[in-house]
Amino acid sequence: MKRPSDERGAASIFVLGMSVVLMVCAGLVVDGGLAINARMRVADDAEQASRVGADSINLDILRAGGGVVIDPGLAAQRSADYLSSRGYSPGQYSLDVQGETVSVTVHDTTNTMILGLVGIDTYDVQAAASATPETEPDAAGP
Repeated sequence: MKRPSDERGAASIFVLGMSVVLMVCAGLVVDGGLAINARMRVADDAEQASRVGADSINLDILRAGGGVVIDPGLAAQRSADYLSSRGYSPGQYSLDVQGETVSVTVHDTTNTMILGLVGIDTYDVQAAASATPETEPDAAGP
């Protein structure tokens, strides 16, 4: 029995198409996981940098009985030093010290491993965090 000639190669095209779809799905899983990890790392770094800044208390005012006041210059410098030690350049973060709050926003990119084959080379990730100095004793403390 002879096959009709118009069906030759149909299975090959189906297999090729499914291979492309499966590669894209694998890329979304692998590269999506990399993007989530990068976002978590950036969020952790922003949180820690804001905490370091909020810990920058003006000691002269504190010792004079003026209470807990953040030294804006010291807070910005210490936060920037922390982020630099984590590998960020000054263009990848912004710092804002307003009164009792230190706010940090961090931007970064992560390279893709599989999705680069279809033209998606990087993911941009961003996170922001704010911190204030703890001035009240913890009621549930020791």
